[in-house]
Amino acid sequence: MRQARRTRRTVLVTTVCAGIVVGGAGLTGCGGGGEDPDAGTNGVAKLSATKIQSKTRAAAKGATAVRLSGTLVSKGQTYKLDMRLKGAGGTGEVTSKGGTFRLLRVGEHLYLKADSGFWTHQDESGGQGGGSPADDSAAAKLDGKYVKVPAGDPSYQQLSGFTDKDVLLDGTLTLHGALSKGDRAESAAGRVIKIAGDEGAGGTLEVSLEGKPYPLRLQRAGHSGTLRLTEWGKDFPLEEPGKDETVDYGKQLPNS
Repeated sequence: MRQARRTRRTVLVTTVCAGIVVGGAGLTGCGGGGEDPDAGTNGVAKLSATKIQSKTRAAAKGATAVRLSGTLVSKGQTYKLDMRLKGAGGTGEVTSKGGTFRLLRVGEHLYLKADSGFWTHQDESGGQGGGSPADDSAAAKLDGKYVKVPAGDPSYQQLSGFTDKDVLLDGTLTLHGALSKGDRAESAAGRVIKIAGDEGAGGTLEVSLEGKPYPLRLQRAGHSGTLRLTEWGKDFPLEEPGKDETVDYGKQLPNS
């Protein structure tokens, strides 16, 4: 009889404790102590925000590849990105006020592909600028072609930055102001720890608690975009376009 009473009491206590936890009270008195919140993780949540950032940067730098997508606001211009990056180059799409274009960089060779509308002259308000028939004809020839961007063209440095893993990550993973550590949380990508600059005003970064401490999501400072970082270490093909797909203007791109 005593054994049966102890069993019923154990079941009752377990049920009540489970109800409290599920209900969000978060009490740890039930069951003789709280569970380790870092059990089964990579342990970085135990570190300071500064050390977490250091380990995150090291993990990102050491990764062979990454996919970066989301929005980026730079110099008053909003870009929508979906880029796959690795040491040898990168490929993907960039959308801005002027339209959508595809970038491909293999080594030092950078290519831009867009439809004819991208190459048509536009006025400052974004409307059609009334290009000449010759301009329209030239734009039509570039439709869907990879146009090689000369290394000396003013746009080369800016465009190539979108395809450079180290440059893009260095520019996007920066948190401004004093660093602080937030709570552990669950995300679509798994368990994460959040670190922030200037209490969030300087940006917020979600760092994976599973496997390597890769950065997974960045809310940039000053509402300047939100970026997702996925497919860490997942390789992808990167090849020069065929000659029949390519237009080479030599030392300078046509005006657009």
